[in-house]
Amino acid sequence: MIVTNDLEVRVGARTLLDAPGQHLRVQPGDRIGLVGRNGAGKTTTMRILSGETEPYGGSVTRSGEIGYLPQDSKEGDIEQTARDRVLSARGLDEIQRSMAKQQALMETADGAERDKAIAKYSRLEERYHALGGYEANAEAAQICDNLGLPERILDQPLKTLSGGQRRRVELAQILFASRSGSGKSATTLLLDEPTNHLDADSITWLRGFLSKHDGGLIMISHDVELLDDVCNKIWFLDAVRAEADVYNMGFSKYQKARAEDEARRRRERANAEKKASALQKQAAKLGAKATKAAASKQMLARAERMMSELDDVRVADKFAAISFPEPAPCGKTPLYGKGLTKMYGSLEVFAGVDLAIDKGSRVVVLGTNGAGKTTLLKLLAGVERTDGEGGLVTGHGLKIGYFAQEHDTIDGDKTVWENTIEACPDAGQQDLRGLLGAFMFSGDKLEQPAGTLSGGEKTRLALATLVSSRANVLLLDEPTNNLDPQSREQVLDALKTYTGAVVLVTHDPGAVRALEPERVIIMPEGDEDLWSDEYMEIVELA
Repeated sequence: MIVTNDLEVRVGARTLLDAPGQHLRVQPGDRIGLVGRNGAGKTTTMRILSGETEPYGGSVTRSGEIGYLPQDSKEGDIEQTARDRVLSARGLDEIQRSMAKQQALMETADGAERDKAIAKYSRLEERYHALGGYEANAEAAQICDNLGLPERILDQPLKTLSGGQRRRVELAQILFASRSGSGKSATTLLLDEPTNHLDADSITWLRGFLSKHDGGLIMISHDVELLDDVCNKIWFLDAVRAEADVYNMGFSKYQKARAEDEARRRRERANAEKKASALQKQAAKLGAKATKAAASKQMLARAERMMSELDDVRVADKFAAISFPEPAPCGKTPLYGKGLTKMYGSLEVFAGVDLAIDKGSRVVVLGTNGAGKTTLLKLLAGVERTDGEGGLVTGHGLKIGYFAQEHDTIDGDKTVWENTIEACPDAGQQDLRGLLGAFMFSGDKLEQPAGTLSGGEKTRLALATLVSSRANVLLLDEPTNNLDPQSREQVLDALKTYTGAVVLVTHDPGAVRALEPERVIIMPEGDEDLWSDEYMEIVELA
């Protein structure tokens, strides 16, 4: 269970949330959708509820286990296997390693040392069985499989997995931990965009898992169907009023109730303004007479009180004006990748991939998670080097704009302004301020550390630096992740009108339709084909 007490959430001088008393609480059986526009404070509030950061004011009381999936999850030891990472949720990985060590001693040692190893192995095996043992191992593998992590991947080190696969491992670990023990789950799940990098089948399975979770749940998601099917409560963070409205209902009913609330507020304000205006006019007439001065003041005070007691009317949300740059002039083939190869030790991700990016061409890269889509974009961007004898051939006038899936191009320790100056050193400061304003970064927001931004805000910041770059080749890795529906539509509209070359990696069918690709590259083979609508199924399942 989680209960807040006079919670106040701030970033810099800006108050994101003021929740007096015990306004926000999570109890077993509560499945809460935490919603609001990008920048409203959803991710910051989730970090505070998880205990990862402290609130500006008030406190948070927690009881029971917490399973927290941050939006940009950073796993610990990247040398450990995916299986060990998931099993570590119940301490089974350490027990397995200790059992293997004692078994080796039992086979090689003699006398007292061997007897000691046997006794220790027996105690470890007893503990292993008490925690679910072999059944738990199978359960963990089943959860992983349902999240698109087949058996062959589980014994690979985390460092060899793609960003999407690593995030699936982190989600699998949290869900595996929540099933520990018998009876109802005592774990409160805090999940920030859990469907990022999941295919359609995995999302369907996750929807069923979360719907049956009998512990607490708070979830941030822009997947409307997921919210509608899973949540029985909604917390709406209002960025204008810095308040949280609690709706004890599912997502569809919440949308209707919120619309009715806002319509009521508008009616009440319109009526109050009409009455207050009449009082003010009457007070002005009375104020002209010395004998009526006191009555005039009373009327003005009554008008002010009438207005101050009203609920604030929600103003329309602002959204970033996203448009990709007018591309700089370039030659016929500004970028060519020849024999691109990537290895992790003895593990081959892909080998000998050839890819010509012609002026204005539109290419989508497809393949299952772990097929090397993100790695291919990193090689093309020059962020990583190819293994073997292959490499990049840069044509006349090449200017690359790279959008990284995990926001790797953003330095979390630097401010929004510092990141922008560093990414666009040749641009004038006034032009950059205007650009950032269009992307909803202004005032104190410019001095905010980029690491404290929400996922949607980081996406907007990364896109803002692309706009100033005049890139003629855009390498876009999941550019619509973490965006609210309105901002996503802005990105899709920008894709439709951009005249430079685009290489796109995405799970979002809408992004592919907006791009209207000419060619497709299938990873890990690197096979190239003309685009056809038959490939759309791979987009949805990849």
